Amino acid sequence: MTKNWFERFDQHKVLYSYLAFAFYLLLNNGINASSVWMEHQRDALSTLQWWEPLLWEYSSAIGTLIMLPVLVWFFRLVPPRFSALRWQLLQHFVASLLFCIGHVSLMVALRKLVYGLLGRGYDFGPLAREFFYEYRKDVWGYLFLLAVFHSADFIYRRLKGDAMLIGAEQNEDSTAANHNNSSPEHFLVRKLDKEFLVKVDDIDWLESSGNYVNLHSKGRIYPLRATLAKTVETLQHKGFSRIHRSFAVNHHAINSISYEPSGDGEILLNSGERLNLSRRFKDEFRARFQGKL
Repeated sequence: MTKNWFERFDQHKVLYSYLAFAFYLLLNNGINASSVWMEHQRDALSTLQWWEPLLWEYSSAIGTLIMLPVLVWFFRLVPPRFSALRWQLLQHFVASLLFCIGHVSLMVALRKLVYGLLGRGYDFGPLAREFFYEYRKDVWGYLFLLAVFHSADFIYRRLKGDAMLIGAEQNEDSTAANHNNSSPEHFLVRKLDKEFLVKVDDIDWLESSGNYVNLHSKGRIYPLRATLAKTVETLQHKGFSRIHRSFAVNHHAINSISYEPSGDGEILLNSGERLNLSRRFKDEFRARFQGKL
């Protein structure tokens, strides 16, 4: 049951994760809006309308949701490391400022739009004071999202399983064996308290993902902590070639190749998946691929 649930989640993990966070914001900001409304109701002279706290909170939520894909991209681009801590702090400080600017701009624009449609004006207040006020909250929101992203990513990879290379045994009495053994035959995948093997020949293509390379095999994805360039170098004798800044392909998994006038191309795999062939890697790939024919 758990396995089936996880596999269903894995097929649409970005969508489900986004919807889960949207539900969290809907609930959290709804509670905040009701709190603001009840506090103002204690003042008999308050002219606050019931919809105003909802607009304030949900305009903030919508701004956050719009900025979220950019944050996730940045979190993947700059994974946490134990080295260059000052540089990492500077990067996150700049990113949090840009996040706050984007969030506040979207939030205020939505509020002005709704107030304007209702024939009323919206005053954000003195820019410097109000921006500092919003940044105090947004920086904590940024750190919260950073922690949630990397915690969820760690749990996800533990459930999915991390791959590691296994080198084939060397055979000094056979030149052919030595040539074949220059690349591993299997990857060892550790998934919670279990280990199992994935054949290199069963891997259709490789995808760069931050500090990891995703191994695509028989509809499953196994993350390997490595760079794409290093992984392709290790697997090139098994028929793997770089075809894009983010992709590499197993020659044996290719069904057909098509080219566009721009010089780029597209590779159709036996599985039905399609990969972009960049013109930057096209000539080298064609030379290696045709050499295997």
